[in-house]
Amino acid sequence: MSFSPVRLNHAVLFVADLDRSLAFYTDLFGMQIVAREPRANAAFLRLPRSGNHHDLGLFGVGTAGGPKRRGGIGLYHLAWQLDAIDELVAARQALLDADAYSGESSHGATKSIYGADPDGNEFELMWMLPRDQWGPYEHAAPIDHLDLAGEVRRWSGVRTAGHLEHDSTGAPA
Repeated sequence: MSFSPVRLNHAVLFVADLDRSLAFYTDLFGMQIVAREPRANAAFLRLPRSGNHHDLGLFGVGTAGGPKRRGGIGLYHLAWQLDAIDELVAARQALLDADAYSGESSHGATKSIYGADPDGNEFELMWMLPRDQWGPYEHAAPIDHLDLAGEVRRWSGVRTAGHLEHDSTGAPA
């Protein structure tokens, strides 16, 4: 017997310093703190355009567990989808400015920029081609050089992540 979730709703990370991580995700991603749980030294954050209660949970656990080891067993990275390829250009610059940029690649159907938070938790910021343009990438996921300038020339203004309805204050309805 199997089951079929609709999508991944949120991620939760253990972090060394909760305040440092909150500053990183609120400053760089524009996330909003929606709840704090002081008894667990935790906070829950929402992306500005999200319809979720929270997209990311952070639990401050100190440094007793040691630093995250790249390539170790466990989570490799989280992938955050952007709505337009143009946003990937801004994301790359923001990561460079924050000294959090770690690379970029084309996976055919998706175009990606990579970074890491202050604890070394890696993340991907990606834009997905319109589904009817996946072509040979429908069943392939290459790791190729990203020509971001060329992709922007081709896809600028094309939105693929969908849109939330917003109320008169600009908040998701």
